[in-house]
Amino acid sequence: MTVPPDPDNDGVLARWLAATAGQLLCQLREQMGFEDPAALRAAGDRRSHELLLTALARWRPHDAVLSEEGIDDPARLSADRVWIVDPLDGTREYAEAGRTDWAVHVALWERRAGGLTGGAVALPATGVVLGSDTPPPYPTRTPGPLTLAVSRTRPPEFMTALAERLEAELVPMGSAGAKASAVIEGRVDAYVHTGGQYEWDSAAPVAVALATGLHVSRVDGSNLEYNRPDPRLPDLLVCRTELAERLLDALADLGVKAEP
Repeated sequence: MTVPPDPDNDGVLARWLAATAGQLLCQLREQMGFEDPAALRAAGDRRSHELLLTALARWRPHDAVLSEEGIDDPARLSADRVWIVDPLDGTREYAEAGRTDWAVHVALWERRAGGLTGGAVALPATGVVLGSDTPPPYPTRTPGPLTLAVSRTRPPEFMTALAERLEAELVPMGSAGAKASAVIEGRVDAYVHTGGQYEWDSAAPVAVALATGLHVSRVDGSNLEYNRPDPRLPDLLVCRTELAERLLDALADLGVKAEP
C-alpha cells in the first residue's frame, strides 16, 4: 500500500483512501472477469473493506469506523471521530462489464462539529475522485429541461409524477454515489431517493455536495444526521441550491414524506 501524500490532513486522507480502494477494485475486475458476478461482488466488497480498515487502523488508530461491510460497533456512538465508509457502492454495476456507475465512499463525522467534516467519492471506472478537500466548483447548468437522476433498477414510484410536475427528464443510473456525483458534476440537476438507504450510502456524497455548495437534506427538507444508533437514513435530496424550494414543494404536494 502506498502512503498518503499528507496523512495528517483528513480531507486528503479521505481522497487517498477512496482512490486507493478504487484502484484495487479495478484491478480485481480485470483479474476475475465477469463470468461469476456473485463471486466478483463478494470479493470486491471484502477486499475494499479490508483495505480501508487496514489503512484507517494505521493512519487513524483512535478513530471509530462504520462500514457497510463491517460489524457495527456501538462504541462509535461515544467516539469523537467516526469514519463512515461504503467500500463498494453499486455492487450490481461493479459486476457488469462496461458499467462505470459504481463508487467508493469515505466520509468523516466529528462530534465537535456535530456532523460531517469531510469526505470523498471515487468513481474508479472513470478515474474521477471528488473530495471535500478540493471540492469541484458549483456546477454550471446547460439550458433545457430539468434532469433527475433515478435508480435504473428500483426507481421510486413517485418519480414519474415528480418529473411530470416539473417537466423534467429522468436519467437512470446505478449507485447512490454515482447519482449524487452526477449532481455535483452538473450532469443532472437533482437526485431524489426514498425507500431505504443507510448512512454509508450518502455520507461521502453529502460531504462533497456540501463543500461544493449544493443543497442536501431529507425529502421533507430536514437535516441529514449521521452516527446515529440506527444507521438507517432512508431518504435523500441532493440538488442545485436554486431548485431546492421548488423540489421540496413538489415532493410535499405529491405526499412524499421522510421515513421514520
